[in-house]
Amino acid sequence: MSPKSDIGDTVSTQKSRGDASVALRLTDVGKTYGSGPTRVVALDQVNLEVQAGEFVVLLGPSGSGKTTLLNIIGGIEQPSDGAVEVSAQNIGQLNRKQRTRYRREHVGFVFQFFNLVPTLTALENVEILAELTGADAQSRSRAALERVGVGEVADRFPAQLSGGQQQRVAIARAIVKQPALLLCDEPTGSLDLVTGQQVLAALSDLARNAQHTVIVVTHNSEIARMADRVLWLHSGAISKSEIIETPVDASELDW
Repeated sequence: MSPKSDIGDTVSTQKSRGDASVALRLTDVGKTYGSGPTRVVALDQVNLEVQAGEFVVLLGPSGSGKTTLLNIIGGIEQPSDGAVEVSAQNIGQLNRKQRTRYRREHVGFVFQFFNLVPTLTALENVEILAELTGADAQSRSRAALERVGVGEVADRFPAQLSGGQQQRVAIARAIVKQPALLLCDEPTGSLDLVTGQQVLAALSDLARNAQHTVIVVTHNSEIARMADRVLWLHSGAISKSEIIETPVDASELDW
């Protein structure tokens, strides 16, 4: 099944990466907090296009606006200015109910901390979301766990899993609804090198073989070596963009 790419009532499939379809477009996006002397500019006229199935790494120091940008793309926050289009739909024009549906059905979130329910098995943690987004929740949940390489731990509880396994369960939970966008905020921040490599390999596979559009926010510049494209954010603006001609495999990373 291809990731969902619509925002309305009908579901269409994304084009292949070769079609260079635009999954995400930001036009002059700004975000400010407060007013007067306390006004803070978190994002300043950000312009960006991301293709379907692209693996993008967003780098920048603390306070550069990385997480704010991810939250706006994910519909958690609204921009103060500009337009955010996902599959040609301006999500800034959605009302609260529509934004909730957008987040639930079309965006997968992966965070530094796994946020698994400790009293539920790995399978049940994925099923929580699967039940909200379609039929055959259990079979789709098992398929999602298999997709990220942890199908064998479906009946184990989080405390019985390694950190890398827990994060991959969290990724399975994020992708079980086949989201158009997979947004990852420091997904390896609490992991050692080996488990971090395993998680990044799973994310790379989802972009390159399952056509999820993956955006990874990180402070770890080493991860940029495996991206299709790297963006640097500084003081709320994209200061540099670089295409990686030959992305390396996750197993080649070192930090």
